[in-house]
Amino acid sequence: MSDGGRCYSDHDDHYGGGFFVKKRKGRGPFVGKMVSEGPHKYRNKGGYGPYPRSRLEEDDGDVGESYESSHHRFLPYGRGGKRSHEKRDKKKFGGFHRDSPHQGRAKYNEGWKSWYKVTIPHGKKYDKFWLLDTLQDVCPVPFTPVQFHTDHSRAHFYVDNSAAGKALKQISRTITDRDNFKVTILTRPCPPPQSLAKELNDEEIEHFKNCMQKRYDGANQAMDMKAVRSDPDLVANKVDVILNRKCYMTTMLQIIEDNVPELLSLDISNNKLFKLDDLAEITLKAPNLKILKLSENMIKSDLELNKLKGLKLEELWLEGNPFCDSFRDQTSYISVVRQHFPKLLRLDGHELPPPITFDVETPTTLPPCKGSYLASDDIKALVLRFLQQFYACYDSEDRQGLLNVYHDEACCSLSIPFSVGLNPSRSTIGEYFKYSRNIRKLRDANLRFKLLKQKRLNVVGFLNELPRTQHDLGSFVVDILAHSNTLLCFVVNGIFKEVEGQSSHALRAFSRVFVAVPGSDGGLLLVNDEQFIRDANTEEIHKAFATTAPTPSSSPVHVLASQDMVLAFIQLSGMNSEWSHKCLEDNGWDYDQATQVFMKLNTEGKIPDVAFIK
Repeated sequence: MSDGGRCYSDHDDHYGGGFFVKKRKGRGPFVGKMVSEGPHKYRNKGGYGPYPRSRLEEDDGDVGESYESSHHRFLPYGRGGKRSHEKRDKKKFGGFHRDSPHQGRAKYNEGWKSWYKVTIPHGKKYDKFWLLDTLQDVCPVPFTPVQFHTDHSRAHFYVDNSAAGKALKQISRTITDRDNFKVTILTRPCPPPQSLAKELNDEEIEHFKNCMQKRYDGANQAMDMKAVRSDPDLVANKVDVILNRKCYMTTMLQIIEDNVPELLSLDISNNKLFKLDDLAEITLKAPNLKILKLSENMIKSDLELNKLKGLKLEELWLEGNPFCDSFRDQTSYISVVRQHFPKLLRLDGHELPPPITFDVETPTTLPPCKGSYLASDDIKALVLRFLQQFYACYDSEDRQGLLNVYHDEACCSLSIPFSVGLNPSRSTIGEYFKYSRNIRKLRDANLRFKLLKQKRLNVVGFLNELPRTQHDLGSFVVDILAHSNTLLCFVVNGIFKEVEGQSSHALRAFSRVFVAVPGSDGGLLLVNDEQFIRDANTEEIHKAFATTAPTPSSSPVHVLASQDMVLAFIQLSGMNSEWSHKCLEDNGWDYDQATQVFMKLNTEGKIPDVAFIK
């Protein structure tokens, strides 16, 4: 976008405007503070500062002049300050009055102190309800979001609370999304949203309704609202209708719904529309619309059309919009527009080849996500019992008891996200980096072999080197990948926290794949153990350890007969049947308590050797 000889990138609010900034070595684009996160001062020399798009939201709606001004070439290495033609004017006329840096923006009003505009870069990819719920949970100051909308890749909303606006800025980059990216939050004071700034009164609505009635063609069920702001009747009655403002567009759509919901054609050309968010409700107000004319507006991206994808248009007019000039040929233009409206027959008055479509309507919603997949009740009981025993030992002070769980030829490996390896000292899971065997990035064959732990003793020795943990059994999701009489493969996803070291109480998410074969005692022996560890995201952190995991005595899934419990305890402890039975009996057949007592006494060396003779 250009104005007064300066050009602004669409992403100026990310990096601070249209001036050159030397890149700092070793720093990513979002490591330091953004312009919007710093003091709210204009950084450019003249012009509108780092928020050129804000003029479109805070102006009086007549944005045509700024866009239609001459386009000067942007020189990123040129000297700032006064432009050459300004210097010539100064010499010719003996001086000139430099424009105020705030010219073109609405003047600051004391009543605006409470309003803040909140911007989430790349926020469009998030689910609206997840994003707002997460912000409301984390923000220490309660707030109500007003007019949530998206613009390109960003999400925006307003808050009528200066304390909430400042608090939202403080929690920037403290929230982690599902992909482990930090959520950036930008805030700044602003005037009230246009939808609240002015509402039409009853007299103005009546004049507007009469204008629409005059422009309606009943025979063709067509509404002509082209250049409606200059309509003589509206001008005579001093009703200034600006369709690129939400309140006017909403009023027009409501009148259509109340009076002509069967509308087939709508012409809103030449109304200086630069976004179509407010027009999106037409899919509900006039669902039968077949012809839409948007020519001679200021739409800069074909993505705006996606907001009208609910319409089954047959004819569309877009000529005269800036984005129409961005295509290398007519074929590309037609292809992009048809991605939004597959059944389109005419574009800008030209007939299009018949679309290739299928009559079968594909479902737009995915089925609800299910929990664990455990194949059958027998496998379910076996796997859940194994996991409870395995993690009871794994989370104890001594993991030597796992020697009875692994096969003599077992293999084990661990990996972490590759991004952590770029700078492990700055990551909370950097302590796992030296063990990480991420084979997608690890090219050294010798190192690959070294990081693969082989043989039972090496596997358990490696597991003993890892930090002590406490797993949240209630968070486990278990899926059986393959099973037969001689092999069982299953994956476990869940949450755990570390209970010692520098990262004590840090929450981690893990995914662990086990491959097991039948053991001699009817249990399972692991032949392969592959674990992936990452930082838990914000949603996982909120849910972690929220409920107590079921115990063997409280959950029907884990209720075992005394004989089965003895067999399970033999597998865990390595003791013979007599001593295993005695340990369980002495602890009231409480499997967890018996396990803890055994681990403690075994660590202290108080269990006689005879207990392990089978």
